[in-house]
Amino acid sequence: MPALRTTDLIGRDAELEQLTAQLGIRTSGAGHPHEATARAVLVAGDAGVGKTRVLMALRDAALDAGWQVVAGHCLDLADSSLPYLPFSEILGRVMADLPDVAGRVLDVHPTLARLQPGRRIRTSETASGDQALDRGNVYDAVGDLLSAVAEQAPLLVVVEDAHWADESTRDMLSFLFSRPLPGVSLAVSYRADDLHRRHPLRRQVAEWMRLRGVDRLQLEPLAEDAVRRLVRALHPTTLSEAEYVSIVDRAEGNPFFIEELVGATWSGQVPGELADVLLVHLDRLDETTRQVVRLVSVAGRQVSHALLAAVSDLGSTELEAALRAAVDAHVLVASRGGTYAFRHALLGEAVYDDLLPGERMRLHADFVAALGEGRAVGTAAELAQHARRADDRPVAIRASIEAGEEALAVGGPSEASTHFLDALELIDTARTPVTDVDVHALARRCAEALIAAGRVPKAVKVLRARLATLPPGASDVDRGQLLTALASALLLTDTTDSPREAAEEAVALLQDGPPKLLARALLVLAQSLGSWHGDEARSVALQALELAERHDLQSLAVELHTTIAGLDPTSGSSPVAGWRAAADRARRAGLIEPELRALYLLGRLHHDEGDLGAAVAVYREVIARSEVGGLTWSPYPAEARLLLAVALTHQGLLDEAWELLDVSGQNPPMVFEWLYFAHQMLITIGIRGEAKPKALERLRDYWGTDGLTAISAGTAELLRAAAAGDAATAVSVYDDVLAAVVPLWHEWFQARMRLATIVVSAFAAAAPHQSVEEREASAAVVDRMMADGARVVDFYAPYDGSHGPEYRMWVARRTAEHLRWRWLAQVDPPSSDELVEAWRAAEETAVAYGSVPEVAQVRVRLSGVLRATGDAAAARAVGDQAREAAHALRSRALLAELTAQGSAPAPVAVSEVAALTPRESEILALVAEGRSNGEIGKQLFISTKTVSVHVSNILTKLAAASRTEAAAVARRRGLV
Repeated sequence: MPALRTTDLIGRDAELEQLTAQLGIRTSGAGHPHEATARAVLVAGDAGVGKTRVLMALRDAALDAGWQVVAGHCLDLADSSLPYLPFSEILGRVMADLPDVAGRVLDVHPTLARLQPGRRIRTSETASGDQALDRGNVYDAVGDLLSAVAEQAPLLVVVEDAHWADESTRDMLSFLFSRPLPGVSLAVSYRADDLHRRHPLRRQVAEWMRLRGVDRLQLEPLAEDAVRRLVRALHPTTLSEAEYVSIVDRAEGNPFFIEELVGATWSGQVPGELADVLLVHLDRLDETTRQVVRLVSVAGRQVSHALLAAVSDLGSTELEAALRAAVDAHVLVASRGGTYAFRHALLGEAVYDDLLPGERMRLHADFVAALGEGRAVGTAAELAQHARRADDRPVAIRASIEAGEEALAVGGPSEASTHFLDALELIDTARTPVTDVDVHALARRCAEALIAAGRVPKAVKVLRARLATLPPGASDVDRGQLLTALASALLLTDTTDSPREAAEEAVALLQDGPPKLLARALLVLAQSLGSWHGDEARSVALQALELAERHDLQSLAVELHTTIAGLDPTSGSSPVAGWRAAADRARRAGLIEPELRALYLLGRLHHDEGDLGAAVAVYREVIARSEVGGLTWSPYPAEARLLLAVALTHQGLLDEAWELLDVSGQNPPMVFEWLYFAHQMLITIGIRGEAKPKALERLRDYWGTDGLTAISAGTAELLRAAAAGDAATAVSVYDDVLAAVVPLWHEWFQARMRLATIVVSAFAAAAPHQSVEEREASAAVVDRMMADGARVVDFYAPYDGSHGPEYRMWVARRTAEHLRWRWLAQVDPPSSDELVEAWRAAEETAVAYGSVPEVAQVRVRLSGVLRATGDAAAARAVGDQAREAAHALRSRALLAELTAQGSAPAPVAVSEVAALTPRESEILALVAEGRSNGEIGKQLFISTKTVSVHVSNILTKLAAASRTEAAAVARRRGLV
């Protein structure tokens, strides 16, 4: 696949502003070159860093400001470079654009004609003639040419790639830098990484910088946020954070590298075109230095001098000379710690990829020997890497396991899991059986590391694979331990598989096994039973606790206390104190994972009880403690981060919630990355009403990985559909969410009532714009949504005492939304008192829960209901509260709904022709008082046009020909 390109200038606004300021260019047209702080600017940067693109943007800015621009380029012609080549190009451009100006200068300086582009591709006669040119005449001629052009308008002269400039061109630039030309500014670019110690431009740049009026701009690599913007411009679809991090890490802020890597579509290797560019750096090195550079590429990202000396067959003097040459050539960089690394990581990859397969294996084997024999100090991870690539399996297996344990010891579960997976793969693919490693114990250890890193589905796969390889005669202890680990992992992921069944089988297998293993299996069984089977779970947990205490299994006892804290059906007291005590006990024992679980459950309890402040505090504690233990992405802290964002969202702190879930620069497990993104879109699209259509489409691919992802993203889609009154889309989204979530959870999951309620609200929003037939047809779908909600309520009825304020809020909201639909659709409409009472109850429960967005939403709807039922004063009061909250939340959706309340006509009654809606009765009373449409609109906070529509409906219903007749009819019938 070819590399992608973008013409946008990304991440260089500051540099462009600096250039235009230094050279006196103003895109607004103000300013003059004489106001410049410099006559010339040297633009330096590594190959691919974006010098040409910045200069193109500078050219556009100059042209917009009324300047003229001419450009010349130096070419890499090795020793055959033509003298003054960029100035030949400039002369040709002037002759084409300003032939009169060029003609006048050529008449005065006929020598300049020798630089015409057409005169430079001749035989030796031309070449000898160029050499015979008098430099003084050429300098004067070029200076006069540029001055003559500048008489028309300010002139910007651009010379690119001065690192390839011949001596004559360099001298010409020295002349122009040292001799100010009125109205002329210069921008000269060169590759900084090409200026090795002996490069002729290196000395000249130092001399130019001492000249007055010459500045230098060093283009540094792009910042990470600019890299991300560039990747998004090149690859508009959503990428995972791991893919972003890979590009940021490998490209090191170089735009050309970024474009090539994106174009290579994550192949893992350096793209061919990029490799060719990078390997040019090696061409100027001698063979000995190239050998050392290849050796460094095999060592990895960084290598110590001692390790290189141990592996290389060069003497110390030769090795140091080669390293110095590589550093001077900007291929390697040396650090104070006595280590070396490639100046660009991608250069190291390109050098490594350029090695022959046999050469790589031989060099890796040399590193294995040096590290294994103790001739150099290295880590187990280094030894494992070299042994794998040298195909030394026994060493690679032992070193990988050692490296995994070392990583776990320093809080690196992700790295540990990678090492353990490597060891398992080496064992499984070995030509002869590996007998000195307990493969089942390694698989369990690998699963523990994967779970600690948040990669629970992968842990399940590893354990299932190991269970599948067990022979029929495998011991009960081996099978029981694997089943215990599998059940524990299944508890942490959305799956249709039953952790309870695996745990029960493990307990049966381990009845006669070691007490520690049986107690662990009983613990997992108690957890799998949970609060749904509280009595049984407590009995199993107490049995495990007695076993753990009898055999002095302190760590298991700590974990069991955490489980038992939430399984006390007799006392009726809240398990808050029990979970806090369990967390403290685990912390004293130095057991971070049980502590995180206890704290997480404590935070969930506060959250479920509606104590959002306490929940926020505990969630923050979970995250902080996980960072201390290196378990940031293990399931409990990772979910606590999401729930903290949910709690902050309910508190109205939308920006803080959004930023908390921004994982830029981190490497979270994929499931959490998309889960976090789904809630961010719920904030952005669902609550604030911003338009980001593609974001929700991309999330669809991840609905099946996690139920919460589907619910959060689906809620965002439902809220968008409801705001637009798009009932058909709302039903479709609802069904799609069920298709994704039900297989992962169960049919009547609690959030289903909320989703069904939002669908009903979408039908209510659509009702005023539907015909009588459409509203009647909608009744069947609305009835289905209400029935679904009722099934959820029935399903959780046995646990009614444990329902928190959020549940009660949605129960009340469900009733209110249904009555609102019946009112607006005029399908068995409720009385106005019944409608207002339901929405007052919805407001009360939302306030009790303390959810700022939900309170605001309910008050928007309540305001509309009050206005429709004729209580204008109360409607204004509630509407003002809702509007204030909507502004604080920056919710376009809520503000738009408030505005629409004053512009949408009330539905025409279908029961009796003369029956007036509450809104029409309100307007009729004002008409009878002699108010104009404009006065009525101001009083009711609706538009004059809306009042006119309502008045027309009133006249039709009352069969009146005029406003006066309508008022008279109303008085006769007692309507006012």
